[in-house]
Amino acid sequence: MKELTVPFLGLVNKVSPIAHVSYLLDNYEKNHIGMTPWSVNGYKPDAHFAIAFGEDSIFIKYYVSEKSVRAIYKQPNEPVYKDSCVEFFVSFGDEKGYYSFGFNCAGTCMLGFGTSRTNRKLLPEAAIRTIRHQTNLKLVDSGGQGSIGWELTLMIPLAVFCNHSITSLNGRQCRVNFHKCGDELPDPHFLTWNNIKSADTNFHLPEFFGKMQFEN
Repeated sequence: MKELTVPFLGLVNKVSPIAHVSYLLDNYEKNHIGMTPWSVNGYKPDAHFAIAFGEDSIFIKYYVSEKSVRAIYKQPNEPVYKDSCVEFFVSFGDEKGYYSFGFNCAGTCMLGFGTSRTNRKLLPEAAIRTIRHQTNLKLVDSGGQGSIGWELTLMIPLAVFCNHSITSLNGRQCRVNFHKCGDELPDPHFLTWNNIKSADTNFHLPEFFGKMQFEN
């Protein structure tokens, strides 16, 4: 099981310029979303993330390179996993319930809470709209084959975790996984940070979450 320690950014918060947060995250460790428990066609895009936290927010930046991108969905809680999508699943402590954040490359978010893939409740649109994002798309050279690189910076206020009353993350432990998917892309794919051992294609298996510790 993978373990991750999240650094504290003391000079930024939920109203800081997101471009500055994006710049700061570039200087932190980039974690590889590289496990392919369900290889559909042998295709594997390149995906990494950096993560940090402040007094009132979690900051995540995804770095992705893939052959094609798709961003059909524009409204909160639409099925962004069908687009070029990255995900962040998190449960606090040893709780069974977990939050599932999914974002397409345009920053549209689908956010649910529950104990499994089927037992989930979508969270309010008003909460989702407090999540700030910045996107950047560009062409990249990938071994002579054209690819599209995109970056997504996220600022997630603690208030978004509306099934909890979290005022600080200092020293807090949680269980997490990070994913890259694209169910309806020309080359469907399902990548995960901490490996999942299941015959079925299913990210919603908390028993395969890794450990994450916020700095104290």
